[in-house]
Amino acid sequence: MAKLILSLDGQLIKDFTLSKERTTIGRKPHNDIQIDNLAVSGEHAIIMTILNDSFLEDLGSTNGTLVNGQPVKKHFLQSGDTVEIGKYKLKYMNEAPANMSQADFEKTMVLRAPAAAAPKQEVRNPTDTQTNIQAISDTGAAVAPPASAPAVAAKPAAAPVPPVPPAAPPMTPVAAPMGTIQILSGPNAGKELPLAKPLTTLGKPGVQVAVIAKRPHGYFITHVEGANFPVVNGKTLDAQAHQLGDHDIIELAGVKMEFFLKP
Repeated sequence: MAKLILSLDGQLIKDFTLSKERTTIGRKPHNDIQIDNLAVSGEHAIIMTILNDSFLEDLGSTNGTLVNGQPVKKHFLQSGDTVEIGKYKLKYMNEAPANMSQADFEKTMVLRAPAAAAPKQEVRNPTDTQTNIQAISDTGAAVAPPASAPAVAAKPAAAPVPPVPPAAPPMTPVAAPMGTIQILSGPNAGKELPLAKPLTTLGKPGVQVAVIAKRPHGYFITHVEGANFPVVNGKTLDAQAHQLGDHDIIELAGVKMEFFLKP
């Protein structure tokens, strides 16, 4: 699990495990990571953690946020990154492999969806095998003695071996339906975006961005960036992840879209 190591002037202060999807950093006591220093804004920054990935966003702080010495507004964190807030440093550590890269985070969004819908992929069963079944039979018969030989009682025939019943064919696993986004408004209306990756970012950087995470038990949308939260079926979401249902209508960055499951 990812964690942050807080230090000041090279002295370790405390470790913070990123066990929540939304971790706030700031001077005020209600923050998950409180740094009581005047150089730190009341609500300075936020870290969104989804699956194995964490995203840092500066919340319009007075003195800004640095990552590895560079000022950032939002940043996809990678293990070993150092976040600087005032004189304090937060080192990000994560042993789990990332599901996406900084480049993926920046370029994957609805307004840059491909001009044509992605071709439907044929679902193949990775466990398909062929089983050759060989029928087995065995019959025995008495051997008649020669005419000149004394009569000998014939040996009774061996009981026939019952045929081996054919093996049951392997069960074909049912492929899980693929989550898909269809754009309903704007210049890309009608286009489809398959949610094939563990994480897909949607929206418009600098305005409003959300992430849809593909999990074993469904698809979840989480707000990442922007003052306004996504709207699903006319209801504004909060900071927590929201599970999407078939044919949910999402409004994000001025674009209306539909989430549905493709068999």
